Amino acid sequence: MVELTRDDTIFKDQDVLRDSYQPTNIDEIIERDEEIEEYVSGFQPVIDGKQPYNIFVYGQTGVGKTLSTNLIIDYLNDRQQDYGDLEVLTPQISCKSLTSSYQVSIRLVNCFRDQEEELPTRGHDSGFIYEQLWAHLNDVEASHVIFVLDEIDSIGTDDDLLYQLPRCNDLGHVTETNVGVVGISNDFTFRDNLSAQVKDSLCDYEVHYPPYNAQELQNILQQRAEKAFYEGVLAEGVIPLASAFAGQDSGSARQALRILHKAGDLARREGRDQVTEQDVRDANTLIEKGRLLDELRRLPTQSRLTLQSVLLLADEGETPAKRSEVYATYESLVADVGSSKKSTRTIHNHLSQLSLKGFLTVEQKNKGSHGGSYFEYDVNQFETLEEALDDSDFV
Repeated sequence: MVELTRDDTIFKDQDVLRDSYQPTNIDEIIERDEEIEEYVSGFQPVIDGKQPYNIFVYGQTGVGKTLSTNLIIDYLNDRQQDYGDLEVLTPQISCKSLTSSYQVSIRLVNCFRDQEEELPTRGHDSGFIYEQLWAHLNDVEASHVIFVLDEIDSIGTDDDLLYQLPRCNDLGHVTETNVGVVGISNDFTFRDNLSAQVKDSLCDYEVHYPPYNAQELQNILQQRAEKAFYEGVLAEGVIPLASAFAGQDSGSARQALRILHKAGDLARREGRDQVTEQDVRDANTLIEKGRLLDELRRLPTQSRLTLQSVLLLADEGETPAKRSEVYATYESLVADVGSSKKSTRTIHNHLSQLSLKGFLTVEQKNKGSHGGSYFEYDVNQFETLEEALDDSDFV
């Protein structure tokens, strides 16, 4: 049994490795100088007292978008103090649990209301919600209101707010206050799926955060490790290995920090005073298994059955397998579990989606002019996936 005690020889401050850690100064964010410089420049019209840009910030998860946004907003709030004609409000919301313009607009209205006066989440016409939002923006005593909408891609195809809000000044809905939007997205394709009008409104100014490479991740981990661990705790190869795992997989600093944190926790649990490369390998395996479990639990039933079909073929040594072979196994599996059977086209679509999610590998085969071309599927990381399935209520 692990003993609960404050006598920790590994961690000096493990909070530094958590997702929630917030640096106090923008200069603490390293390996993002170009992106931050470009991002800060996007707020120049605000400092000039002019109509702000609508800024679209995009890049995959864990590359510093939200972290730097928070610090840049703090910097903007500090700089406005130097100018008597500026009063900038910066309401920030996460759209992660909001799936429509209606839900987001209600959340924005409630940013201006006391808790007892907040609008309920349903029961209103969307036109009424917009009227309430414009009324609050016209009444507010501020020169600028900059709405920061994190994970804006959660709105999906219901993007009316993303047309209305960035253009509320141009459309005459708000006359006394300059309104701008900062939209943050983890989805590279979200921008491409926006209507032409919305894209023109929302994407006045774009900032792209690319994935980190292994060396950049190593520098980030080294910076955090100096605050998180006691001196001499990390073996020489720990940080390079954790950086390499994350760099090869996602380029995410969040993933690299989780690996390092878990490695330290494994050493602490065993009562050792040093974190080794083996701890990093074990930590990476555990985190990957947890990620797979999370993804598996989010899969729809038919995607689960499709994946299970490929797994059964792999277990029998019959992969890579053609689509027709996967479908034949799927038909047998559906009959065994008593689920409804879908068409071959539907299952082919699920195979493609599972490949995009990284559960399966796919390779196109070409047998020439007479044999034609076809796809073959196999399981990616079979042992890890099989172990994850043993811990889940998969089918």
